[in-house]
Amino acid sequence: MIVEALAPKALEDGAALPGALLTELTALYASNVAFQQLSGDFPDPSDIRPEQVAAALADDLAEPTAEVLLARSEGRLVAVAVTLGRHPDPADPDPWLGLLMVHADEQRAGHGRRLAAYVEDRFRADGRAGLRLAVLENNPKALAFWTSLGYEETARRPDLAQGRACVVLRKALT
Repeated sequence: MIVEALAPKALEDGAALPGALLTELTALYASNVAFQQLSGDFPDPSDIRPEQVAAALADDLAEPTAEVLLARSEGRLVAVAVTLGRHPDPADPDPWLGLLMVHADEQRAGHGRRLAAYVEDRFRADGRAGLRLAVLENNPKALAFWTSLGYEETARRPDLAQGRACVVLRKALT
């Protein structure tokens, strides 16, 4: 698996993602209908449009420490991750993993685990002590995935964006 960062400038000042990449990203987001139904991030989870994906990524990259990571296997986009070097809450010292999504056709092939390990290794190399993420309470599969990777529940609270009930998890990186 090869991981590359989407350049933050790719979506600045109304710039458009290259068409082929936006098509791949839209297909990845659209393949996860069950998650999209749980999250409510898109108006119609069964009809996700390229402009909606581009807008969601632009919103993600609006955070100064955000990074979008694209994971490819055999040349095909198989997963995407969004990280925050610092949470918007200044009292929280840990970086956050805002999203890790694997294309539905590629799930259970280890891509999610490898991408999570990649993110952890990068923050560990930067000397960060832990990594946090939030899982929607109504997503038991995601909760099981993250706890299997060693993440432990630290809190339950609504997310900052939409007030959805979430389980906050943390993994020590030391």
